[in-house]
Amino acid sequence: MNSTVLGLMDDWVIISHRFQKLPMVFEHGQEHYYIVWETSKPANESSLEWWTDATSSDRQSSAYYVVEAQYKMLDKSHHRYSAILGPVGLASKVHYRCTTSTASTKEYTIARRSKTELTRILVISDNQNEDDIFRQVLTAAQHHYGRGIVPDAILHAGDSVQHAERLEDWKNQLFSPLEDAGGYQHRSPMIFVSGNHDHDKARTPDNWNVYADMYQGIMTTEGLGAPEVVNGKYHRFYHAISLGSARIISLDAECPSAEQSAFLERELQSEAFQSARFRIVTMHIAPYIEFWDPYTWNEKGEKHWGEHVRLEYDPLFRQYNVDLVISGHQHNYQRGTVQRNSKSADVGSITYAIVGGAGGGLDLVRVEDWSMYSVTYLDHHFVSLEIENRELRWTAKNRAGDIIDHFSIVR
Repeated sequence: MNSTVLGLMDDWVIISHRFQKLPMVFEHGQEHYYIVWETSKPANESSLEWWTDATSSDRQSSAYYVVEAQYKMLDKSHHRYSAILGPVGLASKVHYRCTTSTASTKEYTIARRSKTELTRILVISDNQNEDDIFRQVLTAAQHHYGRGIVPDAILHAGDSVQHAERLEDWKNQLFSPLEDAGGYQHRSPMIFVSGNHDHDKARTPDNWNVYADMYQGIMTTEGLGAPEVVNGKYHRFYHAISLGSARIISLDAECPSAEQSAFLERELQSEAFQSARFRIVTMHIAPYIEFWDPYTWNEKGEKHWGEHVRLEYDPLFRQYNVDLVISGHQHNYQRGTVQRNSKSADVGSITYAIVGGAGGGLDLVRVEDWSMYSVTYLDHHFVSLEIENRELRWTAKNRAGDIIDHFSIVR
């Protein structure tokens, strides 16, 4: 597309440069969203414009906000912008668009559900390196939701790209497939779980965290410009969010720390978590992995990567009545439900699900047997997680749209 084109598929208006990555929206705390987009050349006066619908308790016209975007040059033809939208208060719908002095994206709308409304969450993981298969998985998800319906959120359990340092991987393996499959990323906020391929494991400066650096805990646009953020020294990929009647804790399984452990125990004990009807934890590396490459598992020590999840975190999950643990990393599907241990005041069950089949090469060789999974499916898939007041519904489907697993929790 050249600089004279005024419109393409109704998604952008271009005069002097082009939006080569349309906005992707991330959950960023309970009342904020982190939005990132990219242009082919530096853009003057880049900003995020947003406004809300009047809530049911306030029918007055909503306010209109303009947030100056933060700029980061990735290379001479990749110019990244980001901004934080919010706080949005009790708004049921939030509208936004990204603008420059000469261009604008279309208007996008984010729907915010109440605790009693149906909340649809698309659950995917490990789409890296196989964009064609990822497109097939997303197409199956489109057919599942139906025409005109988008999930209210996307839970991505990690490994969205194969090589985080390659800008073409972010384009080919994440942005383009999502765009081709209806552009869910513009309207369905992503709960992003850091995977071992998404960032440099050390979380050091210049760690190639080029798009998914939502920096949980920084709630102002000015905060994104702080020196520790700009130079890459600030990283905190653990956070919690309430969606519908569920509370979801996201952990960084790659980088255990005393700070994260303290956060986890504090959040598990919190009123928000304990009073939630459904309590969910997600991280990239599952506590109980059964399929992997035997050589790297045994000889390269990769069997030890998630030991802290199993030995430190999982006992806390059981003690504080977690209902569902969602992970990726292992490239296939497994789900098992077991009884919690005696330390829990609730002697009910906890379900572990591995959903690492959105596109990456499959793991087909068994390296462990934990004797806990009742369902194993060695092919690509996605999951539709629906939360509606007192009911949680989990439906896993393959690329053909066939149901491979289903369960529900009713309270």
